Amino acid sequence: GVDAADACGSTVKQQEDFQLVTTLEDFAAVRRALPADATVGLVPTMGALHAGHLSLVTAAKQDCDVVVGTVFVNPAQFGPNEDFDRYPRSLDADVEGLRDAGVDIILAPPLESMYRAKHRTFVVPEGIVESTAEAGRRPGFFRGVCTVVAKLFNIVQPHKAFFGQKDGMQCSIVRNMVLDLNMPVQICVCPTVREADGLAMSSRNQYLTAQERAKAGVVYQGLRHGLDKFRGLAGQGFPAVEAGVIRAAVKAVYDAEPMVAEIEYISVADGDTFAEVEEVPVDGKANLSTAVKVGKVRLIDNLILE
Repeated sequence: GVDAADACGSTVKQQEDFQLVTTLEDFAAVRRALPADATVGLVPTMGALHAGHLSLVTAAKQDCDVVVGTVFVNPAQFGPNEDFDRYPRSLDADVEGLRDAGVDIILAPPLESMYRAKHRTFVVPEGIVESTAEAGRRPGFFRGVCTVVAKLFNIVQPHKAFFGQKDGMQCSIVRNMVLDLNMPVQICVCPTVREADGLAMSSRNQYLTAQERAKAGVVYQGLRHGLDKFRGLAGQGFPAVEAGVIRAAVKAVYDAEPMVAEIEYISVADGDTFAEVEEVPVDGKANLSTAVKVGKVRLIDNLILE
């Protein structure tokens, strides 16, 4: 016989009720058919799933009656020289992974249904964004993120949406978009899921060679060194720690690893605006983030300084 719950925690009922929807028209009908009092959770993904995505599904299942997972590689958030064409795509495996994790409905819309030929309306976070570390390196990226997330909120009409802390600035910008535009969605940020050596799980980790992967844990180790420096100085009675001291501690770790080809930035920033700060009060909190290239692969990560 079939056990009521399999190893992934999904019940037989969810397996049987699982729906894969590939058109927006079909999804609208599915959404209308849901009970009016059902809490709907959204887990937006670009596919190429890993354990980080699945942890978002687990959180959504605990909080919501119905979990919708989306799989859409969003062209609007890739720059002209970025990896849109080679970004890993594995829809069949993604659908299987989301189903096994207990997602009730998967929406995998075609590109032309998300961006019609005459599409010209975008959601642009103004002001501080382009002057911050990540946005400065990827102009237009957060315009693409906000636009597709706003579209998914309109299509899915979720009560809650689940994002990973690994993309810390993305979480902050989406949260601010929801506040600024009065979107009735609660943003839930879940902890970064890491490999045994600390490397943050990411779809782009697939690009690493075996030699690069063996050293890629250094990205997290550098941030940990910065966090340890902050906590060490805080423990000595300093009222605040200079951002430059924290950045130097991180940089020292990266400089010592030959596999780190480039340090794009090491940022100590306000956790809400992501504007750089000059010092971190020991009783406050800030975001320590980095983007480095291990070989040719760009990896990002962040930790909360507290």
